[in-house]
Amino acid sequence: MTRFAKSALAALISLCTPLAAPLGQPAQAADLSVYSDADSGVCGEAWVLNKISSRFSYQVHHVPHLPDVSITDFQRIHQHRYLPASEEWPIGRRYCGATVSLSDGRARTIWYLIEEGQGFASIGDNVEFCVSGFDRWMVYNGRCRVLR
Repeated sequence: MTRFAKSALAALISLCTPLAAPLGQPAQAADLSVYSDADSGVCGEAWVLNKISSRFSYQVHHVPHLPDVSITDFQRIHQHRYLPASEEWPIGRRYCGATVSLSDGRARTIWYLIEEGQGFASIGDNVEFCVSGFDRWMVYNGRCRVLR
């Protein structure tokens, strides 16, 4: 199957999955056990934390010389800045931070950004993240400075 066909199939499945839920019942979150704080807002929503965990798993398996660990829990989730969409800046952004527990027992700081309306084909929101010590190629500058 070509890359385009795989992408098209994945997009079709992701668009149809919410429609498959029975009407009148709320959608169920994934199995990830997360810290829930009333003040964390969208930064603490399950879909955001699940996306981060999934992409982090992909990162540690595909970037050379990173330890084989996974995120087991999120603590102290907070939003530290919000830039609403405006005429000058059409993309609303939420800057969030937290502490993650890794499967090796260590706790690391994580910084992440939620961009409104920037998901696949402009459907949904995009999440960019940086776990301190895991930005081997300096994508987010030293010590995740771009996402702070």
